[in-house]
Amino acid sequence: MSPPALHVPPDAVLQALDYGSVIVFALTGALVASRAQLDVVGFIFIACLTAVGGGTLRDVMLDREVFWIGDPLVLAFAALSAILVFFGAHRLESRYRVLLWLDACALAIAVPAGVAAAGAMGMAWPVVLVMGMATGCMGGLMRDVVCNEVPLVLKQGELYVTAAFAGTVAAVLTGVLGGSSDLGLLACAMATFALRAGSISFGWRLPVYKPRPPQVPKR
Repeated sequence: MSPPALHVPPDAVLQALDYGSVIVFALTGALVASRAQLDVVGFIFIACLTAVGGGTLRDVMLDREVFWIGDPLVLAFAALSAILVFFGAHRLESRYRVLLWLDACALAIAVPAGVAAAGAMGMAWPVVLVMGMATGCMGGLMRDVVCNEVPLVLKQGELYVTAAFAGTVAAVLTGVLGGSSDLGLLACAMATFALRAGSISFGWRLPVYKPRPPQVPKR
């Protein structure tokens, strides 16, 4: 017996999620560019890379039109976000703290965007899980690697990929239980943000692997 199909979100919802994640992720990319002291073109490049990285990977894997090629206006929004940060980042008391919270918001928007895209194509729930996580995590990973920062997704015990995974599971379970697509995406966003915010504010962590010396057999 196959699992129940996920509800299909309307195109307008997916477009709104894509635009939201593009703008907020672009802001985080520009903030990382400010920490690297890049010029304005560098700001725009890093902002655009961060903004569309996860969605591009999602669309390529799903064999659908890459969202920013079909609607290049999203690149303009990313560029404008970068320019805004270029001229205003110096006013922030703690750019890294703002970066963390903006990134948490972006993650909570991008993960539902990945879930919505896979759901709209009628993909099975394991694919929905992977697409939600890839859309949410890959843009920030590209940003940090290019700017020589320690990737947030790889920091010890941080609830980042775990938060994305929990969000996708919440969306899938909502659909399986008969909830609407809007309710599923809302549950996805809330679960993702709640875990990520808890990790930032309260230090929530998962246990990490601790290496142990090999045991020498007794003779």
